[in-house]
Amino acid sequence: MSVPTHTPTAPEPTDATALGLQLALVRPVLRTAAARVWRDDDGLTGRYRHYLRAMHQVIRASVPLLERAADRCGERTGDPVAAPLAAYLRAHAEEERGHDDWLLSDAEAAGWPPGELTGSTPPPAVAALVGAQHYWIEYAHPVALLGYVTVLEGNAPAPGLAGLLARRTGLPPAAFETVRLHADLDGGHSADLARLLGTLPLDAAQRSLVAVSALHTVTALAELFDRIAEAPTVQETPHE
Repeated sequence: MSVPTHTPTAPEPTDATALGLQLALVRPVLRTAAARVWRDDDGLTGRYRHYLRAMHQVIRASVPLLERAADRCGERTGDPVAAPLAAYLRAHAEEERGHDDWLLSDAEAAGWPPGELTGSTPPPAVAALVGAQHYWIEYAHPVALLGYVTVLEGNAPAPGLAGLLARRTGLPPAAFETVRLHADLDGGHSADLARLLGTLPLDAAQRSLVAVSALHTVTALAELFDRIAEAPTVQETPHE
């Protein structure tokens, strides 16, 4: 056996791995905020009603965000990141299309008017969460959106949460289809995104932008969950 003549160096982390390590430091903040939303007390059903409204306001923006970012990629001639990024964004837009309608169906199954979800003014926390992505897409680089998607897909509802909420609230299982479906789907979406981040030829500024976007998303999403957790009790409509 030969003796090494140099000290072995650790393999260079991929962009996906480096981003994952950064997010691991702040993910407990998001998990704590989510746990407050789902705490088992008399206000859980009302908080779920607030959750449906907030998530509809966020998710209905997903496809337009993805499509706008893809369009901006098409304007970046000579950018080696643009073409593969645009292909991913357009494919992911198709995967996300119609998910906002799932939330309307959940509200209807719970006995709540879907107009509650579509007719209310989005709060500042939603505007901060989604609006920052619009700014970075337009004035920085559309790759910023990968930080946003990484956080949303990487913090999917836990398997079994839909059934647990149905038992705790007494609402029918059909009122939690979005929670159940995202628990099933988002793991695969996260894997696709990690593969993309491992192949895109990102420069230092682009890597930084993805990380800033992701960390902002954690902060804004935790603030949104905090608002839901502290929201006043909603007067419940009797469920047939």
